[in-house]
Amino acid sequence: MENAIIEKKELYYPMLSTITRVDSLTPLEKRFEISLPDDKILNHAPGQFVEVSIFGFGEAPISISSSPTKSDKFDLTVRKVGKLTERMHQLDVGSKLGIRGPFGSGFDVQSFKNKDILFVAGGIGLAPLKSLIDYTIAKRNDFGRIIIIYGTKSPKEILFPDEIKMWTQMSNVEFYMTVDQPDEKWEGNVGVITTLIPPLELDVEKTITAIVGPPIMYKFVIMSLKGKKIPDENMYLSLERRMKCGVGKCGHCQINDVYVCQDGPVFHYPLAKKLEEAI
Repeated sequence: MENAIIEKKELYYPMLSTITRVDSLTPLEKRFEISLPDDKILNHAPGQFVEVSIFGFGEAPISISSSPTKSDKFDLTVRKVGKLTERMHQLDVGSKLGIRGPFGSGFDVQSFKNKDILFVAGGIGLAPLKSLIDYTIAKRNDFGRIIIIYGTKSPKEILFPDEIKMWTQMSNVEFYMTVDQPDEKWEGNVGVITTLIPPLELDVEKTITAIVGPPIMYKFVIMSLKGKKIPDENMYLSLERRMKCGVGKCGHCQINDVYVCQDGPVFHYPLAKKLEEAI
């Protein structure tokens, strides 16, 4: 009984944690490095999320954007879209916030081993996908090709410019980027993210795809991947935008008999395509 009480407390009670670094990425997005209290370690899987609370402002689920191999801290990349996230953007190093989690089902990294991995990130979807990207790069010898394709609406919305520069320069990472609406300085590819898929030469049986982006993107990306003969069982995607409480109580993320915050947010595509209105 005592252990059950402790587990319930850890499930529902936020840990008072500290912001140790803040990076402005775009006019709407900031990256926050977080340190848990008492030298605790988050021990998350790529693709999982935490519940972030600021007292007096509420709570929201936010995906973790750093690798589990980052030892004593973790990163959250936050878009300013509401009351809580707007308040979070006003915080600086040393500020406190509450953290519950990690929650949900992440990417099955064991099944990715010795496979080629194609990452497909649209817009803010690069933030949760970056946790898996960082993990595979940290464990580079465990995987085959690493291919990252990333699309945004415009150059001013590009996330993680320092990491993108590093990925571009790495000899064992293939990185491709596109924007829908270029500015006068843009010299790269122009078009939606699916324009990057047809030119790729892939070993389709060996290639695992990890897809995260706005809901409208999934249908067209999956169609393009099917055009490359990628099997359904080689596709994984995240439905992280549908979550709220994180523990399967509020029903906000329920699709049929599935709770996205518990059974997801990462889903194997053969299951996701059976969920009504999921994609």
